[in-house]
Amino acid sequence: MPAVILFDDPVLRKQLLPLTYTRPVAGIRCGIETIAEKWGRALQSPVSFQTEKYLRSKFATEVLHDNWYINGGLCPDNQLIEAAKKLAVNSVLTSRNNEVLIVRTDGPWEPALGVNELAPVAYADAFILIRQVWDIFAFNAAQIKADFERITSNRISEPITDPFTYTYNPSQVFIEKGAVLKAAILNAENGPIYIGKNALIQEGSTIQGPFAIGEGSVLAQGAKIRPNTTIGPFCKAGGEVSNSILFAYSNKGHDGYLGNSVLGEWCNLGANTNNSNLKNDHSAVKLHSYVTNQLENTGLQNCGLIMGDYSKAGISTMFNTGTVVGVSVNVFGGGFQQKHVPSFSWGGTAEGFCEYRLQKALEVASDTVNRRNITFEDKDEAILKAVFEQTKDQRVF
Repeated sequence: MPAVILFDDPVLRKQLLPLTYTRPVAGIRCGIETIAEKWGRALQSPVSFQTEKYLRSKFATEVLHDNWYINGGLCPDNQLIEAAKKLAVNSVLTSRNNEVLIVRTDGPWEPALGVNELAPVAYADAFILIRQVWDIFAFNAAQIKADFERITSNRISEPITDPFTYTYNPSQVFIEKGAVLKAAILNAENGPIYIGKNALIQEGSTIQGPFAIGEGSVLAQGAKIRPNTTIGPFCKAGGEVSNSILFAYSNKGHDGYLGNSVLGEWCNLGANTNNSNLKNDHSAVKLHSYVTNQLENTGLQNCGLIMGDYSKAGISTMFNTGTVVGVSVNVFGGGFQQKHVPSFSWGGTAEGFCEYRLQKALEVASDTVNRRNITFEDKDEAILKAVFEQTKDQRVF
């Protein structure tokens, strides 16, 4: 079996900021699992990463004499897996648009080396490639379904023992060991529902599939979960959530609306935080682009909030349709927030912004992580310091 190395396409990586400031592209969660986890499960193999230098201390590369370099934004399916297995050494699998999907080599490779020396193999089948941040929620329903089939194949769900929990289409509900459900309604008529290991679904929660909640996460009492939503591992979610993804260790624990949105890791939305995901005139939403440094048309009618790792919103914060919040931001105050809040910003539209002092930001990040009994390591600090320097030019207040 070749080594599996998930590489960052430099064009896609920049389009996927701010989420890729702190992780490789393949660390993005879409569906139940991250893209890296999907490939590891599909190929039954450990994976490593070909990513930015400042991320490599945390996301290492392991090269062998035979390697599959797989585009980090590419989601696996049976056809792609078969194509990878048939790919000869020193060949490249490309899409109709000449996108590099999979490279097989007998040594190290990275996108900067190009593919001119590799034998081209055309791939004509359909595939899912995460190219833009809004693709994460746009493809989430399809990826929940694909992951659900892969994870639950030939397995039996834990039973629902609570007499006050009701399921519609129970064959599409899968519950892992240790999960607890109390007086919930699970409607899997339009898509599967996956309840992860040791997850807690509190009283009065109503869930419409497709939906996934990861290991150790909590769905607060009375939560209203609309379709195509993923709550990643060790998160807390409440209020109303629709077609949104929380990566891991993030909290939206209180009432308020989150729709067509993506939150990275270690984020927190204060009580009664809301976002708009539809403009009053129903026109296409524009979103801040880190490629052009201006608002770009998403072509979507529904698009909400994109928030980078370690960012927090105070109580009753309001986010405009199509808002991007960077890494390690503390945003609060009255009125709608501006459409792009740069990384390491402190304040709000009404109160004004200033730069979040780096040492204070690192202390808060460390405390946020340590409160979950996880060590905030030197390499995590180094990554945030690198992001702070990379984003200095964005902080023009």
